[in-house]
Amino acid sequence: MKELICPNCHKAFTVDEADYATIVNQVKNAEFKAELQRRIDELAKRQKAEEELAAAKARQEYNDRLNKKEIALAEKEHQISQLLERLNSAEEKKAADISIAIADKEKEIATLQSSINEHESKLRIAILEEQRKSQTAIQQKEAEISKLKADAELNKQAATIHENTIKEQYELKLKTAQEQVDYYKDLKARLSTKMIGESLEIHCSTEYEQRMRPLMPTAYFEKDNDASSGSKGDFIFRDFGADGTEYVSIMFEMKNEADETATKHKNEDFFKKLDADRNAKKCEFAVLVSLLEPDSELYNSGIVDVSHRYDKMYVIRPQFFLTIITLLVQTSKKSLEYKQQLAVAQSQSIDVTNFENQLLEFQDKFGYNYRLASEKFNKAIEEIDKSIDHLNKIKAALIGSENNLRLANDKAQALTIKKLTRNNPTMKEKIEEARKNNQS
Repeated sequence: MKELICPNCHKAFTVDEADYATIVNQVKNAEFKAELQRRIDELAKRQKAEEELAAAKARQEYNDRLNKKEIALAEKEHQISQLLERLNSAEEKKAADISIAIADKEKEIATLQSSINEHESKLRIAILEEQRKSQTAIQQKEAEISKLKADAELNKQAATIHENTIKEQYELKLKTAQEQVDYYKDLKARLSTKMIGESLEIHCSTEYEQRMRPLMPTAYFEKDNDASSGSKGDFIFRDFGADGTEYVSIMFEMKNEADETATKHKNEDFFKKLDADRNAKKCEFAVLVSLLEPDSELYNSGIVDVSHRYDKMYVIRPQFFLTIITLLVQTSKKSLEYKQQLAVAQSQSIDVTNFENQLLEFQDKFGYNYRLASEKFNKAIEEIDKSIDHLNKIKAALIGSENNLRLANDKAQALTIKKLTRNNPTMKEKIEEARKNNQS
């Protein structure tokens, strides 16, 4: 028999071993429950801190937290064993001390019970939050449109607003793609335009002043107004080295189909006059800028070299006007050094044979570079056509993506707790436990 003192009336009374063991068990259970609840609170706080982690790691982190719970339970069992040892030693203390301790524990149990009820509610909220995070993670792994799936977790009104936003974005992309298609179509059309309603000479002069003059401010590009030889060209271009040596000169002739309405001329009808004007004005190159023979595949292909008919003569469409100037300037700059060396050699009575060979070699290389440039222009036209086809395919793909968005939204709406817990016994067990706690 054990003698105890009532904490209320302070009277001594005796209890048998069975009753005493019951009281001890109550104290043990209260301690266990309180410590267990404290650990659960710590886990709940830990879960709340981990909500900011990436959704793709949520499921793994959740499993880690479960493992931590198991470790915490193991630690708790160890602590319980320590508490049992303390309780065994407490039996040797005075009965009054035991009564006072029991009274204090009862008060603490009442306080902890209230705390348990509060934390059980928080635990249920945490479990529901884990469920939401798991749903989001699964949706993100199902398709690349994770943002739409995440929004599907919101209420219907928010999901509708977000879906409209996505549609507007895709419509904007479609509009942008269509604008690019229209741009390339317009670019292709302008590459073959006849420039109706615009003078070809004015067009070429404007192009040069706007785009080439800022790059070559010291170059000479003016109308050919000298008709003393009985004929004149349209424009003359000349540029000079730092020492004043002229290294490139071009005689330009412009021919527009609209300028000759009585009879239809061919480009070759003007080769002889252009060559004579070039020689009369001592120009190295001759270029015919022509819109004649608009259906000719030869002249529409790019820069056409007619040097086999007349030396250093080329026929181009207006879109290659600045290109031919740039090409001839860059290649002629390479010969400037040879010309300067030739002048020095002549002044010093040195054999100039090697320099003449170098000039001939330069001419051959220039012809080779011209052929490469012509091929590049043709390739550019082909790439523009390919770009148009590619943008049309992108447009079709964007239109088709609307069905995928609808299917993704349907999957998100069909996602349920049952599906989420189908292959996740741990989550299923936690949800069932939360439901039982709610019912109790």
